Order: sequence, then structure tokens, then C-alpha cells
Amino acid sequence: MKFRLFTLVLSIHMAFSSIYADEGMLIPLLIKAFESDMQARGMKLTAEQIYSVNSASLKDAILQFGGGCTAELVSSQGLLLTNHHCGYSQIQSHSSLEHDYLKNGFWAKEKKDELSNPGLTATRIVRIEDVTSLVLQNAQGKQDQSVIAANIASIVKKAIEGTHYEAEVKAFDYGNAYYLMVKEVFKDIRFVGTPPNSIGKFGGDTDNWVWPRHTGDFSVFRIYVGKDNKPAPYSAENIPYTPIQYLNISFKDRKEGDFTMVYGFPGVTEQHVVSEYLKFIVEKERPARISMRDESLSVIDAGMKSSDQIRIQYAAKQASIANAWKKWIGQVEGLKNLDGVAVKQREEALYRKTAESNPAWNTYARVLDSLNQYVKKHSDYEFRYAMGVEYFFYGPEFFKMIKAVTDLLSAGNQGASPERMALEKNKVISTARGFFKNYNSAVDYGIFNALTARYQRAEAPQNSNWSTISVSELSKDIYDKSIFTDSTRFIQWVNSYSNKSIKKLAKDPGYLFYNTFYPIFVQNVVPAFRQYQAQVNSWMQQYIEGKYVMFPNEKHWPDANSTLRITYGQLEGSSPVDGMAYTEHTTLDGIIAKNSTGNPDFELLPRMFELASNKTYGPYAQEGELWVCFTGSNHTTGGNSGSPVLDEKGNLMGLNFDRSWESTMSDYLFDPNRCRNIVVDIRYVLWVMDIYAGATHLVNEMTLIKD
Repeated sequence: MKFRLFTLVLSIHMAFSSIYADEGMLIPLLIKAFESDMQARGMKLTAEQIYSVNSASLKDAILQFGGGCTAELVSSQGLLLTNHHCGYSQIQSHSSLEHDYLKNGFWAKEKKDELSNPGLTATRIVRIEDVTSLVLQNAQGKQDQSVIAANIASIVKKAIEGTHYEAEVKAFDYGNAYYLMVKEVFKDIRFVGTPPNSIGKFGGDTDNWVWPRHTGDFSVFRIYVGKDNKPAPYSAENIPYTPIQYLNISFKDRKEGDFTMVYGFPGVTEQHVVSEYLKFIVEKERPARISMRDESLSVIDAGMKSSDQIRIQYAAKQASIANAWKKWIGQVEGLKNLDGVAVKQREEALYRKTAESNPAWNTYARVLDSLNQYVKKHSDYEFRYAMGVEYFFYGPEFFKMIKAVTDLLSAGNQGASPERMALEKNKVISTARGFFKNYNSAVDYGIFNALTARYQRAEAPQNSNWSTISVSELSKDIYDKSIFTDSTRFIQWVNSYSNKSIKKLAKDPGYLFYNTFYPIFVQNVVPAFRQYQAQVNSWMQQYIEGKYVMFPNEKHWPDANSTLRITYGQLEGSSPVDGMAYTEHTTLDGIIAKNSTGNPDFELLPRMFELASNKTYGPYAQEGELWVCFTGSNHTTGGNSGSPVLDEKGNLMGLNFDRSWESTMSDYLFDPNRCRNIVVDIRYVLWVMDIYAGATHLVNEMTLIKD
């Protein structure tokens, strides 16, 4: 067992060293293996400057923002840059008809004007450690979950003992390797500034996942800490964080072919899936989820166009739903154009042939066949789960308020003291005020009608209860009578909560509907999906082991799993299809040209026309042009939003925020000829801050490097 584990880990490390720069999301701990290749491509840094535990390095300036994006420190006073869309929920939460920061932008003139964001965190990685042998110590194989879980708990406890840090052990390659992540989690993150939507969301859904792009996708935050410079909950007494490391700003001219490195927290890739699973994704799962979001977006978009109030209420929700929706459309198209299923089948044919050539490897061939057969037969478990997620978590919003009364009902059923009941009621009312501030019952009514009808069609074959309901009659009853679809009814019910209230709840049409069908999803669909997923993951572990063992010199890299990674390439355009050539950058002139089309996604405020017509670029232009965005051949995915794109000296060139339409399939298959990440140029970011918005004091915090 020990010898096999050693050889497997060794082969993984050897495989890492053969990855080409165009593809792969590299673990920073192992970056030394790539140092010479990166330097050959133009990098002037050492591996120690990129990742170090014993001294400050670039990794200390890179933070996971809010759990789903990346941000970077750019000043000695804890100033953070991330994408506009990463900070969008915070921007929206601070916006109102009186203070429409979505439309007009916001810039704190002084630190006392910076706005707090309860629940928002920023996380620095203190160190990464390969703990594979420790996790598997005394385990009877890689699937001995009880021993593995106990070992992980012990490793985490030892790692953070006597510190203010947090830690977790993450599985890589479906449990073929394990890495310890020790973290410093900052809990007082304040909103400093944002451009208006006409810059931060310029192009809207029209341009999302598309090149050429002209979006100023950035927002500004600041980390605050206790007097000891350590993380602390929000307090008026907290001070700006003094970072171990922050990024300097690359102010020099760019050119095609320049070295680029993305350092961030990519979310999820699934490069190892078998052909039957990819077929399921392309032909069934993605099209169904796209259709669900087609329905909800049509309702939300119409509502947002009807009033400024609804526009503000639904801005962040619309963006969240639309982002994955458009990505999935491009993903399906790209996988079909690349004939992804056939690509996988060819890879599997070689894998099977190699496995059958050596008796010691025959088990790998059997695992591959088992995977494909099992997915083909049982993928409906995942389909039902995916549809349930779309319906119960991205569908009608009043479901959230039903979940919000769980603790109150529990306290009432337990005969809790008046003090406890008062506390629970206050919690629910506080939640309700936040919820109904961003809720419109007419919009939710439209979403309920559209999505319930679609979900009914998907579930009725497995659940006869769904076939008996009339959606139109049910929706009218719910939105006319339910306490959960009206703020006045709801708060009145909570304030007068008693035994009679429980009886009233038992007759509430919204409550009855949710508690009839959601438990079916939780009790039947979710467990079946988890069992299916566990079996798939078990075989995937062996399948991937086979790749490392049988093809030690091939390009293998661990799937993205929201851990810190590095990818490197160069600033370059692309020719994704025959007859089409994309240049490597866009300029301010393109913003004005798009505006002239009349598409509302390209609306601008008067200030932009004034500055563009006078070519008021300040020191931010290059050869008379103001660069807005550029593309690179870096392998990125969701979670890389906000990641710094660094030049050969580790200076900040721009903020990663998207991929091109032709690149969205790279979560499953990466094609170096067509896959490009999209970056907002840091000089455009500073131009917006300084020249456009007059927030020069923020630019003055940063260190600009011109050579």
C-alpha cells in the first residue's frame, strides 16, 4: 500500500511538470517545477516570489472574495480590487431610489464613508501542504472514509492550534491526493467604490461571455482589522489592514505576446468526465436548465424595464441567474462544435487499449466501462436533482421566507420562553425586511407560473402528485392569500404569533404547496442523487488513478475546486473559427461605437461622451488609445472572476472577469487555439477612478510601475 501510494504521488508530480502553459490550473506549492518554463516564456520572477511560506510572496496579496470570487490587495492600506459583478450584491444592497449606486456609481471620499457589509469575508492562504500520506495513514484504501475523516480532523486541529487561523483539507483528483489549506479569514470588508452600471456592466447580457468586450468590470473594497492587524468582526474601532504583500500596478505599454499569469481561486472544472456524462450534459441537463432560466429571465427582465424600483430590487438576482444561463448556452454550442463527445470517446479508446495491454491495469478498463454504463442508465438521478435546484433555489422567491420561519415554529412547538420567542420573532422580522425590500410579488407570480409548469412536466412522470395540480389556479390562490407573498401579511402574522397563527399557517396555500413538494425533493431526489454521485466518484477516483499510472508523461492537472491556483500564458488574440480573427485588445472608441447601435445594454452616462470626445485620457493611454480590455491564453473558470492578471515581474496588468463565448466549454475540454480569458486593463480601471470619477485619492494609494 505504501509503495503504491508513493509511486502514484510521484507520478502525479511528474505529470504536473509536463503540463503546457496553455492548459492547467497549477497548485502554487508545486510551482517550482514550472519555474524554468515560465522564465523561458518571459517571466522575471522566481518560484519563491510567487509562493513562499517563510517570506512574503505574491500569494499573500491574493484573496478569496466572499467564497466565490478572487480579489487582490493593491495598497499598504488594505485596498482590494475585484470585479464589479463580484461585488454586485453588496452594491445592490446599499442602493435605493435615493442612493442609486447601481446607476450612478459610488465613491467614498474618506475612509469614514466606506460602507460595511455583514457576512462578507476575504480569505488569505497562509500555506498549502501536501498531506496525502497523512490522510491515508492506516486507511484500508482510498475509500476508507471513517479513517480518512478522522485523520483530516486531526490534521486540521494540529494546523491551527494556538493560532487565529482556520484550515481545511481538500481532496484533489477525487481523493487521489489531499492538500491542507491554512487560511486567515478577514471579516470586516467595507465597500469603497464602484463605477456606474454603464461602465461596470457595459454590454449587459448582450456582451456577456463575448469578445470583443468593453466592460469596466471592477469594484473596490477595503479590509479592516483590529488594532493588532488581525481579523476581527466589524467595529467602528477597526483600522485598515496593513498587508504582508500587495501588488504594484503595471503601467507600461502592452503588446501581443507579453507574458501573463493569473493567480486566483478557480471554482469547478470537470475535465475527467466520461463520454456518456458529457453526452448527458450536452443533450439533456444543460438544455433543460437553460430553458428554466429562459423563463425566469423573461419575467425578471420585463419587470426591471417597467420601473426603477424593480430594476434595483432585481439587479443582482438577474445578474446571478443570467451569468450561468448564457455560459451554458455557449458551453453546449462549443462542445458540439468541438464534437466533445467524440473527443472523449477517442481518449477512452486509447485508455481502454492501454489498460488491456497489461494484466496489472485491467481493472482500469473495467472501471471506465462501468462508469459509462452506470451514467447512461442512472443519469436521471442527476437530472431530477438539477431541475429541483433550479426550481426550489433559483425559482419562486417566497420559498425563502418559508424557510426563514423554521426556527420560530420550532421554538413555538417546544413551548419556548417569552424571551426566546421574542428573539426568534425579531430575527424573522429582520430577515423579512431585508427580503421584501428586494421583492416584487407580481414578478414572483410570473416566475412561479412559468417555472412551476416546467418543473411539473419534468417531475410528473416520477411523482403523480404533480400531475394533479392546476398551476394557474394554485398561483392565484398563493399570491392573493399567502402570508409569504406580501410583507404586510407576513409581518402582521409574525407580530401576532400564537397557537392560532400555527392553525392559520396550516391553511396557507403557499406554505401547503411548499411543504407538500419540497420534502419530496429533499427526502427522495436528493438522497438518490447523492448515492448516484458517490458511486460515480468512487469509480472516477480509480479512473483518474489509471491516467496517472498508465500515462505518466501526459498532461494531467487536478480539477479546479475553489483552491488557490496559477495559470500562465500570454496576451494574445485568437481565431476561434474559420474566417474569424479576434484582436488582442479593445479601446474606448469601441464603447462609443457600441453605444451608437441603440441597444440599451450599451447605454452611457453623459460623462463618458464628454471625456471620449475630448480624448481626455490623462496618463492612462497607450499610443493615443485608451485600452479597455484584452485577452490572454490563460486557463480560467468561475471563481477566477476578479483574479489578478500579472506581468512578467508580478505587477498587476488587469482583472480577469470572463471568457470568450468559444471558451466556455473549457470546464470540460480545453482548446488552446480558441480558449481565451478576458481581462479589464488596470489602466482603464485607474482612468475610471481618477479621470472619470475623481477618486484620485484611491489611485494615490497605489504604487505605479512604468518599466
